[in-house]
This record gives sequence, C-alpha cells and structure tokens, in this order.
Amino acid sequence: MADNIIIRVQSPDGMKKIPSTKRETAAAFLKKVAKEFGFSSNGFSVYQNRNKTGEIVSQNKTLSLLKIKHGDMLFLFPSGPSTSPGEVMDTATPHTSSSLPSFSSSLSFSSSSSIIPRSSSAPQVQEDEIDQYLAKQDGKIYRNKDPQLCRHGALGKCVHCVPLEPFDEDYLNHLDPPVKHMSFHAYLRKLTGGADKGKFAALENISCKIKSGCEGHPPWPEGICTKCQPSAITLNRQKYRHVDNIMFENHTIADRFLDFWRKTGSQRMGYLYGRYTEHKDIPLGIRAEVAAIYEPPQNATQNSLELVEDPKAAAVDEIAAKLGLCKVGWIFTDLLSEDTRIGTVHYTRNKDSHYLSAEECITAGYFQNQHANPCRLSRDGHFGSKFVTVVATGGPDNQVHFEGYQVSNQCMALVRDECLLPCKDAPELGYAKESTPEQYVPDVFYKDKDKFGNDITFLARPLPVEYLIIDITTTFPKDPQFTFCSTQRFPIENRDIIGETQDFHSLATYLSQCTSTAFLDIVSDFHLLLFLVTNEVMPLRDSIGLLLDAVKTSNEDLAQTWKKSEQWATIEQLCGTVGGQPSSSLGYGAMGGPSVPVSSSAMWSCLHCTFMNQPGTEHCEMCSLPRS
Repeated sequence: MADNIIIRVQSPDGMKKIPSTKRETAAAFLKKVAKEFGFSSNGFSVYQNRNKTGEIVSQNKTLSLLKIKHGDMLFLFPSGPSTSPGEVMDTATPHTSSSLPSFSSSLSFSSSSSIIPRSSSAPQVQEDEIDQYLAKQDGKIYRNKDPQLCRHGALGKCVHCVPLEPFDEDYLNHLDPPVKHMSFHAYLRKLTGGADKGKFAALENISCKIKSGCEGHPPWPEGICTKCQPSAITLNRQKYRHVDNIMFENHTIADRFLDFWRKTGSQRMGYLYGRYTEHKDIPLGIRAEVAAIYEPPQNATQNSLELVEDPKAAAVDEIAAKLGLCKVGWIFTDLLSEDTRIGTVHYTRNKDSHYLSAEECITAGYFQNQHANPCRLSRDGHFGSKFVTVVATGGPDNQVHFEGYQVSNQCMALVRDECLLPCKDAPELGYAKESTPEQYVPDVFYKDKDKFGNDITFLARPLPVEYLIIDITTTFPKDPQFTFCSTQRFPIENRDIIGETQDFHSLATYLSQCTSTAFLDIVSDFHLLLFLVTNEVMPLRDSIGLLLDAVKTSNEDLAQTWKKSEQWATIEQLCGTVGGQPSSSLGYGAMGGPSVPVSSSAMWSCLHCTFMNQPGTEHCEMCSLPRS
C-alpha cells in the first residue's frame, strides 16, 4: 500500500487525480491519463512544469525514477490547433511565436515575469515583431550582491540585491542621464502586475466625440446626456513612451538630407524608413533605427513647408516592406544660418521659446494616428503609436542638432477628433476648440502652479504644448551601420528645384562613377531602387523582387542572377543611349564588361530639360538650349 500514490493532472478542462504506483512505468501512466481525459495516445503532452519543461514521454522508466512523488501536479497540453479562449487554463502558459498566434488570450514570460492577458472582447491583433519579442522577455533588472550591505550566502537574495521590476522609478531616476519616461512594455508590466495579474487590465483610447445610439433625447445640439457626453480631459504628463531612442545608422543619411537646406536655404521634410529593435539601455525599451530618408513632393520656403499629394507613396511603402523596412517617423528642418563662413546656425528652440510648435504637434498627432500601434490589450486593437518626430535645428553650441519627440496619446485623441488648433501669433500655444452646433468639444484642462506654489486648474484656451510633448533621445552610433552600402550618391527624389533629377542620364552618370566590381554594392542605394521601380520609362515594380531580396539579405549571388535578366539589359541600353559620356566610362563593374564608344548618331538627352533629341542636332528641340 505504501507504493500507491495519487498524481494531479491539470488540463484546460480542469484538474483530475490519477491513482498510480511508484513502480508504474511512464508509458502505463500516460495511458491512464489518456483514458481519463478522453484523448488518443498521441493527442496530448504532459509536462512536470507549467512552462512546458520536463516533458514525460512514453518510456519504460518508473515514476520514482522520474522523481514524481505522491501529490505532485503535472500539466497536460492538448496537441494540434490552439484552444479557444474559453479553453485556456486559468494560469497562462508560455509559448513560442511559432506555436501561438499573437491574438492568443494569454501570454506569459519567464517564471519571474508578470502575465499580460488579452481583454476578453479585444479583436484578434497581429502585433509588431518587436512587441512580440519584448512580451516574452523577463524584463527584470538584476543586481549583483552588495559587498557592504548583503549579509547572506551566494545563493541568497535580500532587499539590496533582489531583482527590480522594469518600471522601478527610483532605478530609472538614478540612471545617467535620468529617464523620465518608462518604456511602454514596462508600463504594461506595471499595469498587469499585482495579485490579479492584470485580469481586468485594459487600455482605453480616449474619445472626444459624442457616443452614437443614445435615443433618450434629440441629437446634438438639441440635446445631450451623461451617457453619450464625452468626459472632460485633464492633461497629464505621460509616464511612458512607445519609443525610447532614435538612432540614425550613419551620418551620411542626415548629411544628404541637410544638403538641400545648405544649397537653397529652404526648409525640408522627409519620411524616416527603418526598423524597430530592442533598446538595451532602458528595461524593455524600443529603438527606432533609421536606414533611409524619403523626401516626398513639397513646397518649401525659408519659413514654411507644404506637403503635396504623392502619387508614389504606396510604391515607396511597398519597396520598403520588401527590404524589411517600415515608416518609423518623419523629419523636418528648422534652421537659420548664423555665419556661413564657419557653418553655425541660430539656437532658436529652447526653454524660452518652444521645442515644438502647436502646428507641429498637430501634424505629429496626425501622423501618429495614421500609424497606430497594434495592441492586444486595447478593445480597439490599437493603442498609441511608435511614429516619431525628428527636428533638425540649432543647438546651444550653434551647430545642427537632431531632437526627437512624440506627442502624447491625449494629443493624438484631440487631433483625431479635431479639437485642437494652433495659435497664429504664439507657436508655443495651442487652443482647444469651443463647442459649436456642428461639433461638441469636451472641456480640456491643464494644471499649473501659481505664484504661491498652489496647483491651479486652467482651461486649455490657450494651452502650453509642453503638456503634449514627449522627448526622445536621438543618437548616432560610434560604429556606423549601413543597410545600403553604396559608396556613390544617386540623386534624391523630388529635388528638381536644385538641379538634382532622377532620370536615365543621371543613372548613366551614377554607374560611370561606381568603381566597385560587386554589383550588389552598386545597386544598394535606396533612392536608386525607388527610381528603378517608379520611373515612367521602364518601371520594374513587378520584376525587381529578386534584387530587393538580394539587398535585404546582402546576397551578391542573387544580385548577379538579377543582373543577367532582360530588365537590366534594357536599363543598360537606355543608359548607353541617353548618356552624354562615352559608355567606356561606365566601367566593367556596372555594365558587366568592356564597353565601346557611343555612336555619334545616338539620341541625346538635354541637360536642362531632359528632352530626348534626335541625333545630329546641337540645340534642344524643346528648350532651344545648347547641347553642351
């Protein structure tokens, strides 16, 4: 009788007690489990630990050799498709990304991490890869044993060396420099911590609109009630941020962007394309790495920027996605030259003026609403945004500095529901709209201190935009990185105003200047790839996939395979036709072999208007300017 034991087995359907003996083999015990739970012999797996470690396989070892004792609990997981939300165990279990879709009802991390369940009514959401990765990390801040304060053994822990939670404010404040905002995933750990493990935690997006469907009164402006009326908003400093660092891969990316301002004195705007990675300087932090800047069509002056419709926007996003990149933010310049001889600029954005103007905050909020952050804890399927704003402006040393920002989720809501306006004469002030018969606007408040140090609540008319801004550190790496490794510079798009045009004449010139014998190094330029896909003469949108894969994986063999295609041969022919130089200067590396002089009877492209002229003429038929 002493050999008889009872083993508890927990499954998604509940717990059952299985009688057994110490000398019973694992194979016989698993048959009992299958019979008790109604499974086939291979339709489930049994583990000794809740995190799916210590699997019990069908073998001839006895339970005593497997160190299974009387009263132990084992954990059963059905194999095959994921169970429905109602079938998931009350305690979450860890899964890998390959076995669990991102919309699972629960997700856990290591044994010391907190559990983040999904709201029962949330939609099925595919989160970003970086979010899925950080959700599985421990996130705790481990500390070494203090030689002066710790009085325990090597395996012990005390209050002076126990791991800290990633949202510990004292730890963040003592970093150098101090961190004012915890990371978003640290905020989620704080939200879902405690005894209930965040069972009732949910992230709610702010709404400034009247709820529809209220039938107890006439619609606005004739009537409104507390059920459909949106709540008043009190602006607070956001305790977290969705992105903790912005890093340009190298200085060349920024220098090429600034060249437009250096040549014209006009401001410039561009979209940042890159990827989101882990930022290890902050617990569970996210870094936006910038690999390229795309400059859309725009009208620019020394004091203003106006974006115009971009017919190539969808193609640019598609190319970036195939290169493993996405749109991570936008950048604009606000530069005023101080001394052109030494290259200094005025320091205009500071605590005495403003860091971001109200109009820029509204634009940032508009972009962030367009690029919402997928989140499974939100009933709407999204919460906040990882889209960042970078300003190239003068610093305290009168040199060009890059400052990173985001606007808060409260600002995003005010912009989305059209409740926030800029002030004409004061760029540092915004203005909360007043209700009209066409639109109800909730009251917006902010708190400030009076001259006696008391907290006073003010109506946000006007509103200091500092309440809406979250600053983000912007850096350059010590060792430059290059997603696009071309050493030559292909002209940037939409710069016709300064004579930089993207056409086959500029492509021929670019190829003639390339000295590398590796074809991948020649075509590894973001702006060149955009031109190959979006040019009007011979767009390669449907046939450039192999080349984009080669650039993405840095695979020279794939690039050489695409080089032998008919498309590239046609590109070579076009370059040889329109090039104003002998094609012998195009080099062996670009064209694939020794080249011959261009025939004097070939068509030629006008250097001024790019019109294709007939051979034998010395003046352009379109603009009448000389050929040379």
